[in-house]
Amino acid sequence: MKIALLASSRVKYLPEELRALHSALHEGGIEYCVNRPFAEVLRAAAGIDTPAECIYDLEPPCQGLDMMVCYGGDGTFLEGVRRGHTCSLPILGINSGRLGFLSHLPKEELAYAFARIAAGRYTIEERTTLHVGGDALPADARDSFAFNEMTIHRGMGPMIAVEVFVNGQMVGRYWGDGVILSTPSGSTAYSLSVGGPIIAPECRCFVISPIAPHNLSMRPVVIPDSAVVDFRIASRGESVAVTLDNRKFDATGVCSLQAQRGDHNVRLVRLNDVSFYDTLRNKMLWGLDRREEG
Repeated sequence: MKIALLASSRVKYLPEELRALHSALHEGGIEYCVNRPFAEVLRAAAGIDTPAECIYDLEPPCQGLDMMVCYGGDGTFLEGVRRGHTCSLPILGINSGRLGFLSHLPKEELAYAFARIAAGRYTIEERTTLHVGGDALPADARDSFAFNEMTIHRGMGPMIAVEVFVNGQMVGRYWGDGVILSTPSGSTAYSLSVGGPIIAPECRCFVISPIAPHNLSMRPVVIPDSAVVDFRIASRGESVAVTLDNRKFDATGVCSLQAQRGDHNVRLVRLNDVSFYDTLRNKMLWGLDRREEG
């Protein structure tokens, strides 16, 4: 078993945390290559040297790898999706940060996780992506896909109007701060914070969610993921912001976008005894009885 390890170099790790990560990989009999900035962190903070041939720069080498492991929070996981999706590598997120819906496995279970991976005790879960195009994105935008969501936002400017069409049929004109189009994976992210529904990953749908709509009757709409969704954007300001997951693009105040299901799914690693509902219940603290505390 050989993995690509991806972690942020901007986080201040404790030396014992890095040594625990290294030991868990070694004890599980797992070979790994690591992104260059984190390799430098391993050496400087914990004295762990990585052979030059096991260090990669922008994207991991596809050949010879069985999996990508993202060590960090959901931001690191999304970065891993962006770097590794062209290789179709299964991706596991280990949470060293705070909430972590995507990086759902806590860092305290490193040894447990790598032992199960080495033994093949995991499954692969396919997750839908979005493919986005249109004149709101720069012509040289290399990463025109999103795993969680695409958003159109007024940025620092005035209220914007977004006309939304599904398969050529107009859904409505959204006046307000903007609109989110999310995948089931993204339903627990930005979409959830604006009142969107939580969608189980195996559902084949997208969610259109307004952001602070001027018309209070506007509500999230669930549509099939076979649909083509068009957005026509108008703003009295000079520009609007478009995001694809954690990547931001500035667009002119009058522009358009088109989104549809991506050609390639992202493959998530699930340990056999951890389900989406386990993660949801634990992260959302559902079933916690405050009366039992104190």
